[in-house]
Amino acid sequence: MVLFIAGGARFAIGLTLKPIVDQFGWGRSELGIAVGLFQVVSAVAMFAAGHLADRFSPRTVLAGGLFVSGIAIGLMSAITAPWQAMVLYGLVFALGNGAASVVPIGVLVTRMVPDRAGLANALIMSGMSVGQLVVIATMTAVLTSLSWPSVYLLLGAAHLVLLPFLFAAIPGKLPAHAGGSARPTEGLALREAARSRQFWLLMAVYAICGFDDFFVATHVVAFAQDRGLDIFLAGNLLALMGLTALLGVVAAGAFSDRSGPVWPTALSFVGRVAAFALLLVDQSTVSVAIFALVFGVTFLVTAPLTVVFVVESFGTRNLGGLTGLITMVHHICGGVGAYAGAVVFDATGTYNGAFVFMFVISAVAVVLTLMLQRRPAVA
Repeated sequence: MVLFIAGGARFAIGLTLKPIVDQFGWGRSELGIAVGLFQVVSAVAMFAAGHLADRFSPRTVLAGGLFVSGIAIGLMSAITAPWQAMVLYGLVFALGNGAASVVPIGVLVTRMVPDRAGLANALIMSGMSVGQLVVIATMTAVLTSLSWPSVYLLLGAAHLVLLPFLFAAIPGKLPAHAGGSARPTEGLALREAARSRQFWLLMAVYAICGFDDFFVATHVVAFAQDRGLDIFLAGNLLALMGLTALLGVVAAGAFSDRSGPVWPTALSFVGRVAAFALLLVDQSTVSVAIFALVFGVTFLVTAPLTVVFVVESFGTRNLGGLTGLITMVHHICGGVGAYAGAVVFDATGTYNGAFVFMFVISAVAVVLTLMLQRRPAVA
């Protein structure tokens, strides 16, 4: 449920991008700065949350993140200037969203189910896909019948309502038997891991993944409207990406438990290459819909595989810290991708230049992923 709410809320800015800039007469890059700042700040918060989850209760980290997120996203309903979006969404909401994220949850789940970490994390993290589907569809209905401030008020309330259930459902401390064979003392320290080729390949792959992810999540609704879809259909296209993401993330998690995380990751980038190639050839409304649904299948594939890559490559000694660091790079580059897309559009009136770049780096990511080799965690 944490990922269900967070998975929908983080896409609210993409859903409301066009109505906000149209109402206030802003450029898309002005809100793009807020998205870019969100990516950087939430990324750093994820890294910190990973360290805290290694040392303290993941429940405490998640609860603090939910509270901060709820207050900040609710106050987004009252913005009247770009700097307010930067502070509320780009800074405060980013801190909370980074804490109530896949990183502390990934640490918790992997400690509890070490032998099926890929599938277990995929099933839990599918909450983000379902959240994107249900929450964005609901918010689209609110947007068409009420107004964009109502979207943010409802999201703020949803975060705060979840808090008592979080304390009731998740133990403050892991049971004594939790963790199985995945003892947290096994593996490499951060500095030791950073000396390996595997570490830098993972960083590059996740950087490209983040650049793709948040460019599409931020701009696909506005792009679909530019190509003739109304706000209801465009918003539900983003929601349906959550449905295809659900299929992709669960399949990838189960696949990784049998073959390792390399092949699911590589195949997801192959799908992205094909999706961006389609837009370079044709941008009809049908092609836009196909692009969104195909990209959606790949959208969350790497999220549950991060902990699998870390355990296999570096062990579990600093699972939260290393997972948080890789996720931080993913989200920082995602912020660059979201902002770069806005800048390209404001400068040229089209996203075509951005699509060419995404096509190229996705092809590079296929090669880099195949260079990653599965090996036992180093004790």
